[in-house]
Amino acid sequence: MTNVIACIDGSKATLAVCNASVWAATQMAAPVTLLHVLDKSVYPTQLNLSGSIGLGTREHLLDEMVEIEGRRSKLALEQGKYMLEDAKTCVTKQQSSVAVNTLQRHGDLIETLLEQEPNARLVVMGRQGEQHQDHPIGSHIESVIRTLKQPILVVMPEFTAPKRFIFAYDGSATAKKALARVAASPLLKGLECHLVMVSDNQTQASAELAVAADTLNSADFSVSTAVCQGEVQAALEAYQVEHNIDLMVMGAYGHSRIREFFVGSNTTRMISKSKIPLLLLR
Repeated sequence: MTNVIACIDGSKATLAVCNASVWAATQMAAPVTLLHVLDKSVYPTQLNLSGSIGLGTREHLLDEMVEIEGRRSKLALEQGKYMLEDAKTCVTKQQSSVAVNTLQRHGDLIETLLEQEPNARLVVMGRQGEQHQDHPIGSHIESVIRTLKQPILVVMPEFTAPKRFIFAYDGSATAKKALARVAASPLLKGLECHLVMVSDNQTQASAELAVAADTLNSADFSVSTAVCQGEVQAALEAYQVEHNIDLMVMGAYGHSRIREFFVGSNTTRMISKSKIPLLLLR
């Protein structure tokens, strides 16, 4: 596991993905792999029109449509190559010491990421893809979160290097595992940490936060703790705004209200409404 994999597609988030990847790669002293996947469902390698009504006696039209579709896919691949080169230039200009590789695939994003996961330390994605500029989030986000085991950094259309982060803690086994990963990784070192728990039981939550804070303090993090009440998303957002926090860290799929918050449409709601990048840990 060595690379920061940056998923780019020419959307508004491409520059933010590059910027976030430079930051992450610098923090972890890791190379960046710029990944562009041309969706085979949008740009098929072969066009099957054998069952199309009305084309059976007009084979020249069928041949022409196949040829046009082939040229369209070829041009899209060529455009993707230029996109990767531009992204590589962007990364190199920001931090010349970061090694940059480019990778282009014609296929399925999830399959490609699974193929690359053994070499990944972090996957960086924009919240909205090129095909979903008018939607709150891209169609692949939730599938990627559910499928990959490596951390995923979801960025908004703009990204600046964070100075402080909020860790949404719930005391679950998943959250404890995520906490240990944060403590062991150089990714968030040097950032101010706010360890926050949303709970109606102040005494129990404070005790759990104290134990969790010890883990991060032992790893030389500067940690503040807080117990909030109310609905999870609203409570975390209010805390984030009040303390000027610019990155949220969460362990995906825990076993409490935060788990409920991440399942199904709640995942979409969290990512679509967040105003800051989210680091999701499995």
